[in-house]
Amino acid sequence: MPYGTVNADSLVSSDGGVISPNINSLRNRIINGAMVIDQRNAGASITVNSNSGTQFAADRFLVQGTSSEGVFTAQQLSATPPTGFKNYVRVQTTTASASPASGSLYAMSQIIEGFNIADLGFGAAGASTVTFSFWIRSSLTGTFSGSLKNGNAYNRSYPFTYTINSANTWEYKTVTVAGDTSGTWQTGNLGGLIVYWDLGCGSSLLSTANSWQGGNYNGVTGSTRLISTLNATLDITGVQLEKGSVATSFDYRPYGTELALCQRYFRKTNGGVNTEPTLYAYGDGSQVIGQSWIFPVPMRVSPTTTTSGSLAIGNGGSPTILVSPDSYFLYVMPSGGGTVYYQPNGSYRISFSAEL
Repeated sequence: MPYGTVNADSLVSSDGGVISPNINSLRNRIINGAMVIDQRNAGASITVNSNSGTQFAADRFLVQGTSSEGVFTAQQLSATPPTGFKNYVRVQTTTASASPASGSLYAMSQIIEGFNIADLGFGAAGASTVTFSFWIRSSLTGTFSGSLKNGNAYNRSYPFTYTINSANTWEYKTVTVAGDTSGTWQTGNLGGLIVYWDLGCGSSLLSTANSWQGGNYNGVTGSTRLISTLNATLDITGVQLEKGSVATSFDYRPYGTELALCQRYFRKTNGGVNTEPTLYAYGDGSQVIGQSWIFPVPMRVSPTTTTSGSLAIGNGGSPTILVSPDSYFLYVMPSGGGTVYYQPNGSYRISFSAEL
């Protein structure tokens, strides 16, 4: 279990297993596996359908629904997690599709950056075995599926199955996979390895189980499709992918460490009055007025930015935002002499995304 006691040597779980002797460990290659960070939604439900674009149920957990035949919601919850956890993500079908079209995509996934799987040696002789584990609960029972896949190329896949035995009951699942000795696997700042839960993909995205294959597959042919049952639910937490053939105790990192790992890929300003970004300065109308802010952690690449809410601006035009992986600079050209200011009103937020 993730919570435990501290001694002089290491952090130890309640069942006696070592969680992590180093709070900065990445034994678990999954980031935010306990679903504790949700910067985008703050626990609000999101709707996933053909018009939803790229969405995240919680930080680092991508949810996709590329066909409006079926629609589902996704939400970080805390009502009834398994023992030792605080949060989980629930997906729930709101429009059922009995028979999704061949290329329809319904899935939840996480893309692991190449830097964080480089030591596994995938794509060459001697590739390391990995073990994928998670806690799951569903209103449905039966054989479900998912896959491991190479990022960027999307042409090497290992579809797998797991069985949910009892409805509405938390169950612990493990999948052990021999490392792939073929294909191209990124080891830098691009997508290295993707883990998928199939929520009801079409036939062209499904294949047979338990072997590495040349193709883009998210699950196994004939497995249970959550998207085909109205109001069906699937809850997930405690997600871990680690080197080796044995699933060990969940690597529960401190909240601040987990947040920092998430902020390499996404960050949102705090919002509210007198919060970042706020600037008061005197301008004579001939000089740009601006200020820079350093990101809490360097982002994976220079992020894209989006804004929401309103920004009060005095004596100047709309601000311009310049970004790098380390910081951003917000500036405005004064419209005349006097005090120039920009100040968030209520819910004004800037989002920075460097997602894979």
